Amino acid sequence: MKNCIAFVSTLDEASNILWLNNLKTIFKNYEIILFKDLKEDEYTCINVAIVIKPDIKELIKLKNLKWVQSLSAGVEKLINERDSLRFNIVRMVDDNMSVVMSDSVLAWSFYLYKNMPLYKKQQNNSLWIEHEIKEKNEITITILGLGELGLASALKLKANDFNVKAWSRSKKTIEGISTYCGNDGLEEVLEQTDILVSLLPLTQATTMLLNKQKLNFLKKNASVINFSRAAIFDYKALAVLLDKKHLKHAVLDVFEQEPLIKDSSLWKHEDITILPHISGPTNKKTASKIAYENINEYFVNNKEPLFVDKNKGY
Repeated sequence: MKNCIAFVSTLDEASNILWLNNLKTIFKNYEIILFKDLKEDEYTCINVAIVIKPDIKELIKLKNLKWVQSLSAGVEKLINERDSLRFNIVRMVDDNMSVVMSDSVLAWSFYLYKNMPLYKKQQNNSLWIEHEIKEKNEITITILGLGELGLASALKLKANDFNVKAWSRSKKTIEGISTYCGNDGLEEVLEQTDILVSLLPLTQATTMLLNKQKLNFLKKNASVINFSRAAIFDYKALAVLLDKKHLKHAVLDVFEQEPLIKDSSLWKHEDITILPHISGPTNKKTASKIAYENINEYFVNNKEPLFVDKNKGY
């Protein structure tokens, strides 16, 4: 009899079908069942679930659930409910995701470095004005967060000759890159930053980390890229600093409510570039393969994967 694995998701039907097709292609020795297709008497048979944007109420019904494999790197929704959850959580750690995200960080850093937002404004006003730019090694790009995605992004920027600095909650060392940690370290590095890139996980410690006070530490004409979570930033304070021309531009890929509501003032802000959460899309094939490797090791060799520290949030 095949081991049964629940697929718990609040995605639309078409997206669920795409995921299920990929998972079933790889999980040939297992039965993958969408939660809504499970019978109630089957709930207790589920020890492992695969999740993406899961409904917590559905997971709670699986009384014998030992752990869940997330198909995305972010697991803050599950972490926020940690007091009511008895099971462990496994993040998606995909080398392909690191490549995709670091490519996005590099691309949008060049977008800001090359003054593309300014040239777009000039085009809108039929203006032909050339602007000088500094050498890349004169541009300080600071990465917030040194997990898999942050480290890959920092190294790629360094390989492209930018002056790279990085901040994390705990002290880390990277050859050729100045690293900072703690509150004092954050304020110190913000004062030196031309382009700030957030790749932090959303935890209790990082929620509103970039508030009005911290954003004011950024040097004049600095720009911001947020590829992490909206709740890490105070977007209202960010917009005010853009209005005052203290900050130059912001590239925002994540929002509290997605899709971003149509009447949001962010849409029309001339110094904000809005992206529809596309900086680090999950690759269904590679993510499905990684999920299989973790789950198969568990059932065949009784080997548990690396669980998220629910207190740290990663």
